[in-house]
Amino acid sequence: MDVIRFADLVARGQAAGKRVFIRADLNVPQDDAGRITEDTRIRASVPCVQMALDAGAAVMVTSHLGRPTEGEFKSEDSLAPVAQRLSELLGRPVRLAAHWVDGVEVAPGEVVLLENCRLNKGEKKNAEELARKMARLCDIFVHDAFGTAHRAEASTYGIAQYAPVACAGPLLAAEIDALTKALAAPRRPLVAIVAGSKVSTKLTILQSLAAKVDGLIVGGGIANTFMLAAGLPIGKSLAEPGLVGEARAVMQAMAARGAQVPIPQDVVVAPRFAADAPATIKAAADVGPEDMILDIGPQTAAVLARQLEAAGTIVWNGPVGVFEFEAFSHGTEAVARAVARSAAFSIAGGGDTLAAIAKFGIEHDVGYISTGGGAFLEVLEGKTLPAFEILARRAQG
Repeated sequence: MDVIRFADLVARGQAAGKRVFIRADLNVPQDDAGRITEDTRIRASVPCVQMALDAGAAVMVTSHLGRPTEGEFKSEDSLAPVAQRLSELLGRPVRLAAHWVDGVEVAPGEVVLLENCRLNKGEKKNAEELARKMARLCDIFVHDAFGTAHRAEASTYGIAQYAPVACAGPLLAAEIDALTKALAAPRRPLVAIVAGSKVSTKLTILQSLAAKVDGLIVGGGIANTFMLAAGLPIGKSLAEPGLVGEARAVMQAMAARGAQVPIPQDVVVAPRFAADAPATIKAAADVGPEDMILDIGPQTAAVLARQLEAAGTIVWNGPVGVFEFEAFSHGTEAVARAVARSAAFSIAGGGDTLAAIAKFGIEHDVGYISTGGGAFLEVLEGKTLPAFEILARRAQG
């Protein structure tokens, strides 16, 4: 995908003295007192801001935080804690500017954080008047928030339409490169892991991948529905019997291409969904009516591990079991460690997937960890993200 990259503009000296508007993703969790409890997104945004400052630009940064009501400011919606943390990370003052849409003063070498962009009326509906006002604030618009790339809002899409220059920041550019490598031009075999509680939430993803991948590993409640489609008992496990036909169609589409959806040979069951529930390994065909499947069994884990270790490219979204409960975490751990051992290029995304990666300490063994949940899923679904589309269009002149 051809987009203008901010790093290239900086390398050519085209950002010096320019007004640079960065749309970052600084939507971090906070406790009841407004203290930031996890600052990964802020730290991930620092390189783009520092790049602009080092280039001698006048830097404006904005982000959404939470889900405020447009036009109604409340203290809990303020980016003030973010400004403080960003200041600490950059080692320089970061001024917070409110009511900035009609103009903001910022000098070259200075960085200003523009208050929560979702407070602006017309933001979510991508109002043209708002987008044009934002665009007038800058010479260069930098989209560096992949987590918002699937939304066509004023600060993510509209401003990119009207700004003199619209480009991808280093985070967004890295996402484009990783997704292109994994899906547009993958090294084969391409294996996808798609797990979660419901087929219905990921049916279009499964259907899209069934036409592309060489192996499709399903896990969690999704695997239970596929087990039903394969004629296996699942007891009282979470499943969607109404989507058995769709699951069977995905299996048939894969089989027609000489590919497969491996169905669990063994599973770990419990009488109830609880961390202290007794775990029992059973053959998939032996699941009883009162059993609840909470993980894949060791035989299945070994089969999947071999498939992952032989892959050329791995796309991973979702843990294959209830990994938060120790007794039912072994399947996800086996998958995680196989991904880590594999020579394949791997890309992982989604909150639960990232939590599993962190739990098993394999962050440095995954080729690329995507920062966007919904955006990552929409790419897997085969959709073109609004941010990618407008940046590619602007790159064509």
